[in-house]
Amino acid sequence: MKAAVLHSENRIIYQEVDIDHCKEDEVKVQVMAAGICGSDTHKLMTEWKYSLPAIMGHEFSGLIVERGNAVTNVEVGDRVVAIPFTPCKMCSYCNSGEFSLCENHGMLGSKSPGGFAEYVNIKATNVLPINGMDFEEAAMIEPLAVALHGVLHIHPRIGDKAAVFGVGTIGILVIQWLKIAGVKEIIAIDISDEKLEEAKMMGCERTINPLKEDLVETVLSYTNGEGVDLSLECAGSKVTQEQCLLVTRKKGKVGYLGIAYSDVLLKEHAFESIFRKELTLKGFWNSYSAPFPGEEWIKSIEYIQNGRIKLKELISHRYKLEETQKAFDMMINRKETYGKVLILPNKE
Repeated sequence: MKAAVLHSENRIIYQEVDIDHCKEDEVKVQVMAAGICGSDTHKLMTEWKYSLPAIMGHEFSGLIVERGNAVTNVEVGDRVVAIPFTPCKMCSYCNSGEFSLCENHGMLGSKSPGGFAEYVNIKATNVLPINGMDFEEAAMIEPLAVALHGVLHIHPRIGDKAAVFGVGTIGILVIQWLKIAGVKEIIAIDISDEKLEEAKMMGCERTINPLKEDLVETVLSYTNGEGVDLSLECAGSKVTQEQCLLVTRKKGKVGYLGIAYSDVLLKEHAFESIFRKELTLKGFWNSYSAPFPGEEWIKSIEYIQNGRIKLKELISHRYKLEETQKAFDMMINRKETYGKVLILPNKE
């Protein structure tokens, strides 16, 4: 098969690679759409922690074209989404249903070959049927489940006011879930006016560009001087990870979904906000719960199918498999404003 193979830092080669017949508990998925995650660009530009050469891509959907003898849950021809995470099911976290915290998990696209290829062999327990769902939308189920994992566990209340820092793909998906959860008013915060316009179209009542107006003063003016009930950090910026603490009201909650990939050093005032306001801080990792893969995945599929979640509007770029390097170069060098970028190894 053909694949986009990572050989070294930001060096991807489109080449022929071998793929085995699937094992008795596996299926072979013909990849129809695969998303580039923000973490992919980071891993591509820093020291790769896993074996090279490697095939990246952990957000993908496709068609089952082969199945092992022991597989009974799906059929050849089924449309499916891949669950990239494989829990060990032996550690204490797995035994308590906290699969996202598994200490010895597998992961497609890093520890084993992922979706930037024509085909992927994957355990049959790691695919879910999508029925007639569009493959491009289905490739976004993984980030949608990540967003829902954060929203579910920050426990928003009907009528809350929330601030969402960073309105890239995860931020926009968080905004949609917050609206579904009954949050009364959402303030989108980003340094891109274009991204803020997208947030408005997704139902955000207010937007703030901190480069153009004072963030804290503006949030306080929108919330009767109290601050928001919830802050959700989706930018993965050490700046916004501090700002969350400044705009959240007393007894409020702060949720961290973004990863800064650098030291986060808090100023005295920001750090004191944690205990003077008695804030609750929570971090959210991955998207899995019991029974595996969890309600995050099941509800994501349901809400896409009933039209409650908008995904197509978030896709800004589509590339052929042989153009994978070009796609990463565009994102890394920020040659264009982008939303969700997809690789399409096998066009319908």
